[in-house]
Amino acid sequence: MHNPLLQDWSTPFEIAPFDDISDTDFEPAVANALSEARDRIAAIADNAAPPDFANTIEALERADEILDRVLGVFFNLAGADSNAQREALQRTFSPMLAQFANEITSNRALFRRIETLWQNRDHLDLTDEQARVLMLTRRSFVRAGAQLDGAPADRLAEVKERLAVLGTQFTQNLLADERAWFMELSEHDLEGLPDFVVASARAAGEEKGADGPVITLSRSLIVPFLQFSPRRNLRERAYRAWTSRGANGGETDNRGVAAEILALRHERARLLGYDDFASYKLETEMAKTPEAVEGLLMRVWAPAHAKAEADAAVLTGMMRRDGINGDLEPWDWRYYSEKRRKAEHDLDEAELKPYLQLDRMIEAAFACARRLFGLDFKPVDVPLYHPDVRAWEVTRDGRHMALFLGDYFARGSKRSGAWCSTMRSQQKLAGDIRPIVVNVCNFAKPPAGKPALLSYDDARTLFHEFGHALHQMLSDVTYQRISGTSVARDFVELPSQLYEHWLEVPDVLAEFATHAETGAAMPKDLLDRLLAAATYDMGFQTVEYVASALVDLDFHRGDPPEDPMARQAAILEKIGMPRAIGMRHATPHFAHVFAGDGYSSGYYSYMWSEVMDADAFEAFKEAGGAFDPRMAEKLERFILSAGGSEEADALYTKFRGRLPGVEALLKGRGLDTAA
Repeated sequence: MHNPLLQDWSTPFEIAPFDDISDTDFEPAVANALSEARDRIAAIADNAAPPDFANTIEALERADEILDRVLGVFFNLAGADSNAQREALQRTFSPMLAQFANEITSNRALFRRIETLWQNRDHLDLTDEQARVLMLTRRSFVRAGAQLDGAPADRLAEVKERLAVLGTQFTQNLLADERAWFMELSEHDLEGLPDFVVASARAAGEEKGADGPVITLSRSLIVPFLQFSPRRNLRERAYRAWTSRGANGGETDNRGVAAEILALRHERARLLGYDDFASYKLETEMAKTPEAVEGLLMRVWAPAHAKAEADAAVLTGMMRRDGINGDLEPWDWRYYSEKRRKAEHDLDEAELKPYLQLDRMIEAAFACARRLFGLDFKPVDVPLYHPDVRAWEVTRDGRHMALFLGDYFARGSKRSGAWCSTMRSQQKLAGDIRPIVVNVCNFAKPPAGKPALLSYDDARTLFHEFGHALHQMLSDVTYQRISGTSVARDFVELPSQLYEHWLEVPDVLAEFATHAETGAAMPKDLLDRLLAAATYDMGFQTVEYVASALVDLDFHRGDPPEDPMARQAAILEKIGMPRAIGMRHATPHFAHVFAGDGYSSGYYSYMWSEVMDADAFEAFKEAGGAFDPRMAEKLERFILSAGGSEEADALYTKFRGRLPGVEALLKGRGLDTAA
């Protein structure tokens, strides 16, 4: 039976032949690939030859390469272009894959071979990279329970399989809520909205099959609606729907799912000998301990909270002048903050947005990569999974470096947020394998024939995800285990957040921020006003983020909460959360934490990395400017190309000469002078 997922791909750059793949191909392909991987694992474990690095560690690295290829395609589709059949397949695959992973780490014969190598590591004549891969392989087995026997081992396997099921359920519940809700607007309801919001609402209405414009739960549409709509009742309705995702009762309610996930994570950590899940999770991160994380977050919380409370008083005064005597509410903040920004900085999103065309911002991201790292980007015609997706070949001095896919527009089949993933990772063990990298965003799609316009926050998101992409494209290691973004969670955001700084370089905006209709460059006075307002409303932004990070950390310290929503409320009360600011991600839609355990106890990592990114960009400025070639070479050599080949703090120290303090972060957020 022909199954394109299992054939050799003769497509350009060996990308998946999407025009030949159907959803019915995935289940037999995964079954076949799992069987092949199991046979390879058994051959390694049962090998009569004494273990060496090649016949054990390198063989293990390649054991599931067919499965990796199939799943690289499937999970990219499941996140960016889901449908009922793909969602059903996710529910089928999640426990299967968890069981397979457990089979590997509980294979006693296999672990004995790894342990033998570990005990004899000083006599194996390993390269530094091989020694690192051996350590990481053994550590992953130990942390997965390879040293457990009997009932504890069996129970751990059950826990991990159930967690895989629950993570998928959480994600699909959230997507269902986001897909189902929209608010229809009359022509009267459009009054006061800028043209770009009206155009986006009309395009969303067409996508939803409505008779007119609608507001959806896509951040790129609902945030500008909350910024500009003078209709307070509609802002409240939209905000409540946005913040109620996953908490609407019925089959898609995530509150019970979150409670069970937290309980099982705690049990998992206890089975492995840790006090709680936070202690287990943070052991391998730069932070190491929950206390270190809390220390950073509270150091930032105090000035951010003071700034937010001062801002709330100003916004309340503005609301009073509008004749509204109640409290400032969360659905009021963005509206009055936008008015204040226009008054104090003479900066209007409607004036700014025509200069931030999607195509020009993509060009800007590419141009910065060219100046820093010598990369060139050429549009190419390859099979793609959706008409909105675009592809570029990435080269340097004529050498193929990567295939880059950009999937930028929101749609009902795409989960919310923005992310970078790979369909194939860089490695050299199986030849000079170059990556296929995907950036997925959720920008508002314009009406046909109109340019896509971004907010400044959207443009930062584009640069952020492209920073992750560069981490993959420039990876230069032998083993996939340490390739690209396979680094500590609180280090992985360094390249992405650092790359955001190049959007703020005046020369970059002067060249690429051109008007969608006239083609004129952004006027210098508008550019100056934009950069002067870079830290505007940073109290709000920092508070909504840090509150989410503190809740995540507390959830995973000590005993798990029976009622996560009650615990969330108690944490927010304890830290004095301003009443007019909501968490950036409340528990029922906190996908970073509950869709999988990648960011569990780890949502703080954006801020941990920001300490480094603020310091790292200072290094460029100290050395001679944003495009200093010596610093760019060091950034590539010690960070972007190195992957996880060394501990994160060692890599950063090689780049900068020292580890940073929090001062650059506070300065960058304009919080160094906060009360």
